This record gives sequence, structure tokens and C-alpha cells, in this order.
Amino acid sequence: MTDSPVSSGIARLTTRDADFDTRLSTLLAWEGVSDAQVQQRVDEILQAVRTRGDAALVEASNRFDRLSATGMEELTVTAPRLRQAFDGLPAEQREALASAAERIRLYHERQRPESWHYAEADGTVLGQQVTALDRAGIYVPGGKAAYPSSVLMNAIPAHVAGVREIIMVVPTPDGVLNELVLAAAHLAGVDRVFTVGGAQAVAALAYGTETVPRVDKIVGPGNIYVATAKRAVFGQVGIDMIAGPSEILVVSDGGTDPEWLAMDLFSQAEHDEDAQAILVSWDAEHLDAVEAAIDRLLPTLEREGIVRESLARRGALIQCAGREEAAALINRIAPEHLELSVANPEGWLPEIRHAGAIFMGRYTAEALGDYCAGPNHVLPTSGTARFSSPLGVYDFQKRSSIIHCSPEGASELGKVASTLARGESLTAHARSAEYRIKE
Repeated sequence: MTDSPVSSGIARLTTRDADFDTRLSTLLAWEGVSDAQVQQRVDEILQAVRTRGDAALVEASNRFDRLSATGMEELTVTAPRLRQAFDGLPAEQREALASAAERIRLYHERQRPESWHYAEADGTVLGQQVTALDRAGIYVPGGKAAYPSSVLMNAIPAHVAGVREIIMVVPTPDGVLNELVLAAAHLAGVDRVFTVGGAQAVAALAYGTETVPRVDKIVGPGNIYVATAKRAVFGQVGIDMIAGPSEILVVSDGGTDPEWLAMDLFSQAEHDEDAQAILVSWDAEHLDAVEAAIDRLLPTLEREGIVRESLARRGALIQCAGREEAAALINRIAPEHLELSVANPEGWLPEIRHAGAIFMGRYTAEALGDYCAGPNHVLPTSGTARFSSPLGVYDFQKRSSIIHCSPEGASELGKVASTLARGESLTAHARSAEYRIKE
């Protein structure tokens, strides 16, 4: 066994270890909404907001965010206030926010699907109509850190998709408003903002209250209470995903500066103590160098305590046999963020089946994707990249099938439908189709 935690607490593993599979599975295991007590508390909050509306929403916000609001007016941010936040930013921040927003907008405009149709020989027309949701709710975290980037990443695709109204909720613990978050809401075209969070905010969006309108879909990451609430209201509304802690998997061929890689790992570990940072390489000396860089740079971090705990809980440096084994690990882990810090990253793409976002080459730090590269940073976590995709324009649209039969088409299709319907003993179906059959 090569598990020899360094001062950072990060584990060293090799794929040759007899118990490697078991240890990797333990490392990757995450279930963020399974706690029975959390589920019970969330259920109580959902029921309270559903039955008592604004009053329950204000009570929960006062309790959990340490506020003293007497009504929803104090938890509502007006459009002029959003504009004021944007205009009041230092020029450098305002320009950076605007630059990121424009890049995100341009990328997502390329995702916008079009309606289509085609005509068959007998004149029957088949197709698909794409329409936007009427109203979307975006949840923006506001606990340990504020995320204006999340505002842009959630609201801009909704805007590009053609959503008629965008409602934003953001918790403000102790009543502290983040000017960058408000400015981002203005820039991204958010229509209404409420300073509420947690399960109570999800309930308000899902069921509606006297003040907060009911939405069609809720998107955006949050803590365990938000994730649990989103799962509970699914069906009443759509949701994007159940998001777990942030994670990064870096694959390096040994040619990247170890300090760069150490900081790339830190960039995800600093989110919270449950975040995951893993580096895979087949170069043992390179792993040693990264390990040393981690120890050297860790004390220089402003969020050292969070990073140190994250690395000790869920971080790892993994030595594998070579490129083929590294690719297999990528697909097994199905990471939220994958950095291919290798000489020819394009050559790896055909082998990668599961990853939320892929950062190509030595110069593409994952942090660029978090803020301003353009692709969305709301990504599938905890292995769900096996069946899920990044948030995008398509999450704010739906598709309706179009079927327009000509008389001839109805007659021919009716014969087929009649036979199949009678085979299922659904005779009303059959007779409905048979009325259109030409003799």
C-alpha cells in the first residue's frame, strides 16, 4: 500500500494496489441528500411555505439567515437597485463582468435549436416545434461565498432561450447584499430578485406565494437543503440537476509545471470541505513534484483551512500505468471538470465518454471556465456526467411534436394504427383511426 498522507493530508494511491478499486469507490462516494433529519426539516419547510406563503417564507428567512424582516418588501430587490449596483462597481469589475457576460452569451447563442419539419410524399407533415419556458427560477448561492458568475451562467442561457420571465433567489445571511451579484443580475436580464435562500426559496419558486411567482423550472446549485428541496419538488416543477460538491480531475503527462497543477487542484478544493481534487499521472517523479508543490503553496492560500480539509477528506494523487489506464479512470470517475494537461489533448477526446467539461492543454486552467471562457459552469457532479450534460439553452426550452396528416396519409397510417391498437385490445383507438381510412 502506498497511502502515505503528506502534511496536506492528500492521499497517494496507485492502481497497482490490491484494494485500489475499493479505496477509489470510497473516495468518490457522495450522497448529499440522504440524511433523514435533513429530509424531515426540508419537508416541514416546503409544507409551511406551500400552505402559508409569504408569512412562512419570511419566518424561515429570518430564522436561517438571521434577518429581522417583517414582510416580503424587505426581501425584494427592485430593478433600479440592480442598476445602481451595476453602475456603482469599480470600472475594472464592471468591464470584467460585461466581458464574461458577452462571452457566455455568444457561446450559448450557438446552442439555440431551431424548430423543423418535413413533408412526406403523400403530403403528411411531421416536425418539431421548440418553445421556451414561460418562467424560470435561478438559485444563486450566498453562504460561504457569493457567486456573480453563477448569476451569469444561469440567467444568460435562459435569456437566450427566450424565457419570458427570470426570477432569481439569493440568500443574504445577516442581511449582507453582494453588489457584484446584484450587478450580474442586472447585466444578465433578471426580471425579479428576492433575497431568500435555502429550502424555503425552492418552495417559493415551486409553489408560488403571494409575492414570489411560481416558475416552470428551477436551476442553480445550493447546499444540502437546496439539493434536497429540489429533489422533493421535482414534478411540481422541472429542475436542472441535483448538484453535489465541486470536483476536478487533472490528468498530466508530466510536462506541466507542478505548481500550476497544485493551484488547479486548490481552485476546486477551496469551494468547500467536501469538494474533490484528484490528479492522475503515470509519472511517479512528477507526482512527487506536485505533492511537494502542494505542501509548499498550501500555507499561502487565503482559504487554507478549507483546502486542507478538502484534500484530506476527498483528495488524491493517483499513479496509473499509462495513458490507457488514465482514460479508463476518467470514464469511471466521470468528473465535473476534467483537465487534460497533456501534449496532445485532442488525441484523447475519442476515448473520453464521461465528463462535464473538458479543459484542453497545459494553459487551460479550469478557473477560466468558471468565469469567462463561455461554456456553462453549471455541470453534472458525483459521476452524473455518465448521463447528464452542462446547463444550457436547451434546459430552458421544450419540444412539441408536430403531426399534420393529409387525407391519404391518415388513411395509410390508420391501417397500421388499427392493426396495432386491436393487438393491444384498445378498440376505441382502432376505431378512431379507422374512421379516416379511405375505402
